[in-house]
Amino acid sequence: MLPNRTVINTSRSELATNTVIRNTWLLLSLTLLFSAGTAFLGTIHPPAMGGLIATFIAGFILLFVTQMLRNSGWGILCVFAFTGCMGYSMGPMLNQFIRGYTNGGQLILTSLAATGTFFFVSSAWIVTTKRDLSGWGKTLMIGLIVCVFAGLANLFLHMSAMQLAISSMMVVISACLMMYDTSRIIHNGETNYIMATISLYLDILMLFQNLLILLGEFSGNRK
Repeated sequence: MLPNRTVINTSRSELATNTVIRNTWLLLSLTLLFSAGTAFLGTIHPPAMGGLIATFIAGFILLFVTQMLRNSGWGILCVFAFTGCMGYSMGPMLNQFIRGYTNGGQLILTSLAATGTFFFVSSAWIVTTKRDLSGWGKTLMIGLIVCVFAGLANLFLHMSAMQLAISSMMVVISACLMMYDTSRIIHNGETNYIMATISLYLDILMLFQNLLILLGEFSGNRK
């Protein structure tokens, strides 16, 4: 008797999905380590305002270049270049906590540990349950756009309460995006591990940054 075609196709689909997950987590781990290294470099040699703007522009350009080269080996190099830029641009923010709080190093490590724990727990939950979160997409995108515009407005308003509200909302959104992007990989919404790595990296970065802001406000001891 010939094997059932549906079973064969399902097995191939699961194999392809597992390959994307494995490659994504491997590349994500390597890029996070590389990004941590460039962030450390950014704390030792923080970029000036012009250099920081140039780093952001370079990162923005690299994001599009990675999209174009996502199916080639050059795409992997672009991922490292992009995450390196993002890590280096974190230098000034990390310096503010290290130099501005007596427990700045502890705050950074706490935010890092909380972000890593949530990522591993949520990813394990999504992979185990195979929960489909595709319906979250539009809501999360709307929330992200609202936060971006609110953040831009607060650049001029300088309201600390508004910044706390934005950071709190961003923690929730980035945590949900982390689960949403993992779900997309499981259900073949994202079949390219390079782009999957970029998505999860940005989710992790947003969660870490905004958790750090909240920890600094509520647990920080200013010098």
